[in-house]
Amino acid sequence: MMTRRDMLKGAGAAAMTTILGGIPLTAVAQHSATGDKKRKILVIGAHPDDPETCAGGTMCLLKQAGHEVVSVYLTHGEAGIEGKSHAAAARIRVKESEDACRLMGVRHRFMNQVDGNTEVNLARYKEMRELLEEERPDVVLTHWPIDAHRDHAACGMLVLDAWRRVGRTFELFYFEAMSGTQSQMFRPTHWVNIEKVVDLKHQACLCHVSQNMPSLLDEWHIPMERFRGLECMCQYAEAFAHHTVALDTL
Repeated sequence: MMTRRDMLKGAGAAAMTTILGGIPLTAVAQHSATGDKKRKILVIGAHPDDPETCAGGTMCLLKQAGHEVVSVYLTHGEAGIEGKSHAAAARIRVKESEDACRLMGVRHRFMNQVDGNTEVNLARYKEMRELLEEERPDVVLTHWPIDAHRDHAACGMLVLDAWRRVGRTFELFYFEAMSGTQSQMFRPTHWVNIEKVVDLKHQACLCHVSQNMPSLLDEWHIPMERFRGLECMCQYAEAFAHHTVALDTL
């Protein structure tokens, strides 16, 4: 006899087994020993700390499974420290991002837009497309394109356009940021159980000392992780929305 809870648990497990281009994240820790093709995953955020806070657990799992993970930052976080000049803030936040990526064991890369003044135009579309053509990822995780934060929305729109321009050659997933205020109307299609790496994710987030990260974790990110965990019958999870070709052609 299967209870309703058993049915829900089974459904949640099924949703997690095919995320990220077929990578079986229910057994991600053992994936590196299977001999399967290794993949490159780009996590593209608008600011330093966005990849870590929004998808850091998934990044850690994929890296531990032997895949190449790259944290891409659209800006240097120039406007992110009150009382600091753009140049001074950028130096601090770049160093924090480097520390976080080193802790997770992932590569980092910065683009050249300006925090709080991001642009969506032909030149910026070209920049994003060229980066993706150079990196040739199998999977990209990025911001929800209708996020209430302008920089987040700009980042998501640039990636979406590039995905179309390069012929949809990679799997595209969106992540959430402070759902309810920033990522509104976000409807996940996939969940990733991050219980095994949640402490490592939080340590990476805490590298962003300038951002009052303990408070942000307590007020926003940990409640989000727990809520998404409830949806898929685990303690902590991250959620993603898969942009499928069928959806793109509606």
